[in-house]
Amino acid sequence: MNQRIALGLAMLAGVAIGAAAVSELNAQNKAPGAYAVIDISEISNPDVFKTLLPKTAPSMDAFGGKNVILTENIVGLDGTPPKRFVVIAFDSMEKAKAWDSSPAQKEITGIRTKSTKSRAFIADGKIN
Repeated sequence: MNQRIALGLAMLAGVAIGAAAVSELNAQNKAPGAYAVIDISEISNPDVFKTLLPKTAPSMDAFGGKNVILTENIVGLDGTPPKRFVVIAFDSMEKAKAWDSSPAQKEITGIRTKSTKSRAFIADGKIN
């Protein structure tokens, strides 16, 4: 009788541990809530543009932002491709907007707009 109780408790503990592990794995695969997209079609002042590069990681780290794409290796399929393309993932639209409104990002945006022809926007990360 004691062996059956012990076996039952062991099985119950195994199920609980398995459920916790599956829950954690699902949480890790959660899609970002929002993406910040920066499309740079031309870098008109490379010297000024270079000054913003060391500032970008600290500005997004404070809001949980992670680079998904950061490249100049772009192949155009239809139309003219941008010179540089950046996509930053955030957990939520609120965090992305807070990042964009932060003083550090305002400084970066000022440098970017003075040294490039570009556009930036935030897109909802949910699949409709």
